[in-house]
Amino acid sequence: MSILQVALALPLHRLFDYRWQGEAVPLPGQRVRVPFGSGERVGVIVRVLEHSAIEPGQLKDALELLDDLPPLPAAFFELCEFAANYYQAPLGEVILQALPAGLKRKDGVIRRQARRAETVPLLAAPPLNAEQRNAVETIQAGAGFIPYLLHGVTGSGKTEVYLQLVASVIAGGGQALLLVPEINLTPQLEARVRGRFPEARVVSLHSELTEAARERHWRAAFSGEADIVLGTRLAIFTPMPRLQLIVVDEEHDPSFKQQDGMRYSARDLAVVRASMTAIPVVLGSATPSLESWANAQSGRYRLLELRLRAHQAASLPAVRLLDIRRSTLREGVSDSIVAALQDRLEKGEQSLVFLNRRGYAPVLACAACGWISRCRRCAANLVLHLADRRMRCHHCGFEARVPPACPTCGNQDIHPFGRGTQRLEAWLQERFPEARILRVDRDSAKSRKQWEAMLERIHQREADILVGTQMLAKGHDFPGLTLVAALGADAALFAADWRAPERLFAQLMQVAGRAGRAERPGEVLIQTQYPDQPLYQAVVTHDYPGFAGAMLREREQAGFPPYAFQAMLRAEAPAMETALAFLAAAQAAPEFSAHTEVMAYDPVPMRLHRLASLERGQLLVESSSRRALQAFLPRWRERIEQLPAPARLRWHLEVDPLEC
Repeated sequence: MSILQVALALPLHRLFDYRWQGEAVPLPGQRVRVPFGSGERVGVIVRVLEHSAIEPGQLKDALELLDDLPPLPAAFFELCEFAANYYQAPLGEVILQALPAGLKRKDGVIRRQARRAETVPLLAAPPLNAEQRNAVETIQAGAGFIPYLLHGVTGSGKTEVYLQLVASVIAGGGQALLLVPEINLTPQLEARVRGRFPEARVVSLHSELTEAARERHWRAAFSGEADIVLGTRLAIFTPMPRLQLIVVDEEHDPSFKQQDGMRYSARDLAVVRASMTAIPVVLGSATPSLESWANAQSGRYRLLELRLRAHQAASLPAVRLLDIRRSTLREGVSDSIVAALQDRLEKGEQSLVFLNRRGYAPVLACAACGWISRCRRCAANLVLHLADRRMRCHHCGFEARVPPACPTCGNQDIHPFGRGTQRLEAWLQERFPEARILRVDRDSAKSRKQWEAMLERIHQREADILVGTQMLAKGHDFPGLTLVAALGADAALFAADWRAPERLFAQLMQVAGRAGRAERPGEVLIQTQYPDQPLYQAVVTHDYPGFAGAMLREREQAGFPPYAFQAMLRAEAPAMETALAFLAAAQAAPEFSAHTEVMAYDPVPMRLHRLASLERGQLLVESSSRRALQAFLPRWRERIEQLPAPARLRWHLEVDPLEC
């Protein structure tokens, strides 16, 4: 008889002991079917022991060893254990979260025959310029674990550097893992990778795959059959026996941070996994996160720079600030932008009008009584979507019909207030009736097929003016696009979030980088009431190092990350008083007196203090030492788990929070 210590997908920081009395020999990493409560679950064996600390009469028998898959490797457990310890998450939740759904169910998924991959045109490797060649050769010459920060201006050919490195890895019999922040970047990169490596097995891992497809691709990576894995953040846990290279594209993107369940950073885990496996990891971006830039400046990461655009005839776009303090705007658009759009239409070139706000207008308002279309479940406004005459909350998903009159006073003269992509699209179509206008946001591109169809229209020059949100701001190459006009950027200058300037700079640099990537020069117009703002001046000169240096000096003086290390305890309950009382009890824990290097701020409501009918508060914990914070958190978490809490109160602990 053996004792199996089994990890289950439960929010409990413990393993569960079961007896195994079957003939088969159980192995760590093997999946097992076990009884739990009144039902059954599939778990993963973490350890096989001879004895249990639990009384024999209290142990239940494991029901079945699942042998349709080899045991998960030790390297997989090592990464999961690190993530569980660092991010204060249950090991079982980490392990089971990393597996496809079919492997977590006793009946699996219906396995359909894989559809034949669509034929993609073969692509020859373009010649590298001197900077690209230096980056490739430097990384190839390295041995073992070296983290590289590839800082390249938009259009500098970072992807080509990745592909050259992948080619050398595959030639040596290895596997490569390429992480991208969002699903909409996957189709374009996947087609390019398949075209470059027609003999290699390329698989993708992201949330839009069916359960059967995701399991099939995961198994191909796990068995070593797949040579290249393209994936979003969860792919970082995928076991790959021949892994020799990890690439994180657009490493600055906040999408790499999981915002529910175990709140981990796939970018940071990529560096950890590369260290554990003794392989190189490449973090690429035109606007690196300030944490990564600080690591490069300190020598922890090796900095490689691409200062020129890869296309020989291409140059960085000219950026011009439009001072709108004394301008008359029509639907938020200045005469200068209207003239620039007209000029591009006459030349047969494409333009992008960038507004990071989807929908028709942020709110519907009544001038008579002041009523505003607020969400009944959140501390946010309902956004008017005129195309389907609905009002939607972009935070909790609540929807309502557009009222025929003001619900408060009955006034029928209610108007949309503010601008969104739908309203801008309608006005541009009226202003330029001969133009083919294409709106690209999460309402118009809800599925991968819709997104791919839109990309095809853009590449085939079937659209003259694009109206888009941040979906179009990164990772896309549109050779016919020569003008980018950015509206409404000033709001981020005064956001309460101290990370807002970094995100605004990255967003503007990324969207500006869509212009002039081929023979025709590009131009970027940014409307602002603050043309002297240093952030905008850095955008005009494409000076990321200068901007990053100034921001890091400010953060060091203020004691913000990366010069401090943080964890956030958040609680939500039907009443704010309940949430704040729970956080105050956590703040009073005696562990703080034993860890003097760790300090706690007072509990406060979150900025979006009400979400989905629950009131939300937060408690920030901080230390100048990562080691001190990590020593404190497990003990504090155990104390929090013992606190009495109302039945409807929920809490979670987030390490390295992106929003404070």
